[in-house]
Amino acid sequence: MTGTDPSGEQRREWIERAWAQLDDARLIELVAGMVGIPSPTGEEGDLARWLAERLREAGLEGRYQPIDATQGNAAGRLRGDGSGADLLLYAPIDTLTVGTAEEDVPWIGDALRPDMRPEAIVDGDYVLGLGASNPKGHGACVIAAAEAIRKAAVPLRGELFVGLGAGGMPTNKRTVPRAQRYNAGQGNGVSFLLEQGLHPHFALIAKPGWAVSHDEVGLCWFEVRVRGTFSYVGSRHRMSYRNPIVHAATVVQALERWFPQYTARHTEETVAPQGNIGAIEGGWPRMPSVSPALCRLRVDLRTRPAVTPAQVRAEFRAAIEAIAAEHPELDLDWDMVLSIPGTATPADSWIVRAAVEAWQAIEDRPHVPIAHNSGATDANILRGRGVPTARIGMDRIGPGAPLPLDFPSGMNVVDVREMRRLARHLIHTAVNTCTRTREELA
Repeated sequence: MTGTDPSGEQRREWIERAWAQLDDARLIELVAGMVGIPSPTGEEGDLARWLAERLREAGLEGRYQPIDATQGNAAGRLRGDGSGADLLLYAPIDTLTVGTAEEDVPWIGDALRPDMRPEAIVDGDYVLGLGASNPKGHGACVIAAAEAIRKAAVPLRGELFVGLGAGGMPTNKRTVPRAQRYNAGQGNGVSFLLEQGLHPHFALIAKPGWAVSHDEVGLCWFEVRVRGTFSYVGSRHRMSYRNPIVHAATVVQALERWFPQYTARHTEETVAPQGNIGAIEGGWPRMPSVSPALCRLRVDLRTRPAVTPAQVRAEFRAAIEAIAAEHPELDLDWDMVLSIPGTATPADSWIVRAAVEAWQAIEDRPHVPIAHNSGATDANILRGRGVPTARIGMDRIGPGAPLPLDFPSGMNVVDVREMRRLARHLIHTAVNTCTRTREELA
C-alpha cells in the first residue's frame, strides 16, 4: 500500500465492506464460548488459550502469553505494510466475581443467580452468564472486529493488534489456597503485554459506556486500623472496655459524610471520583463473646487525573486527623496500600478524534460524552505506559432484557444488538487509523 493515498470514499468502502462481515451468530458464539470458560482474576489461562485459538481461526496471528501457571493473555495481530501507526484493540477477560458459592456467597447475595454463573444462556437478543457483558461481551466484539477487517481484506499500513488480557479487575490476590499470585489484578495482564513487546502507537479499549472517553479516574486504597482492648463479655463491666468494632462504626459514619465533600471538590465534566468502604474485618465470627484489639477498614478512593496519589494521601490524612480530633476517644492509624493514578489522553489526540468520528458516523449526530464517571479500567495502565488511549463500550441493558437492570445484570447480561454496534465502531476506528501513514496521525 506504500505510495498510495486512499480517498475518504475508498476508506468508507473498506469500512462498509468490513461491516458486512459482521454476523450476530458469530458474536453469540464468541461471547457464549467465553462465558462458558471460568476466568476469575488469577485463573484466566484456560480462557486465554481458547481465545488464542479463536484468533488463529479468524485468520490472525494468535498466541497465548503465559504469565504464570494459571494466568495468561491472548494476543493477535493483522500485519500492515509498515508505513502506518499500530493500533491495539484491547479488552480484559477476567470476571469481577468468581461464579462459585464457595467464594461469592453470601457477599454477592443469598445464592448465585443464573447470570452469576459461568454458564451461557441465550435468550433471544440477549446472552446471560458471568461477565457476558463486562468484560467478555466487549472482548468478543474486539475479536469480531478484527476478524471482519481480515475477511474484508482491508489493506493495512499499520499493524492491528488484539489484546485480551488477564488481571483487569480492581482486585488483589483472592484468598482461596489455589490463588498464588499476589499482583493478580489491577491491570497486570496489559502491563505484561506491553512489557513483552506489544507496544502500539495507539490503543482503543472496549469497556462499558456508549461514548468515547479520553480520561478516567484512578484509585487509591487505604487501610484504617481502629484499636481497642481484647476483652470478654463477662468482664466488660468490671474492667477497661474499648471495643474497636464500635469505634470503627464512628469512623465509617464520618467517612461516609466526608466522601460527598471529597467528590464535590474533585468533580469535573467527565469525572466525579467517589469513595467507598468495601471491607471491614474485626474479631472472630466463631466467638462473639470476645471483642478484638483491632478492627480494620478498607477504603477505595477514586482520583481525578490532575491529582497525584501523594496529593490524595495528604487529603485523606487531613480527613482522618479531623475525625480523630472530633472523636478523641478513637485510637487509630492508617496507610495507603494501593495507588493507580488517573490518566488522560489529550482530546485532540488522533485516537480520540478517530473514535469520536466513528461514534458520530454510527449515530449521525454530534458526540455526547458521558459525564461524571467514577469507573477505572486498564486504560490507565496503557496511558501510564505512554500509549494514547481512548475508551468505548456498550450501553446498559434496557427494559426489554430478561433481567431488570442492577449492578450484576449490567455486568452479566449482554444485548447482541449492542455488541454489533460496538463492533462497527471498533472497525471504523481501526480502518480509519491503520490505513493512514504515521505522518497523517502525528
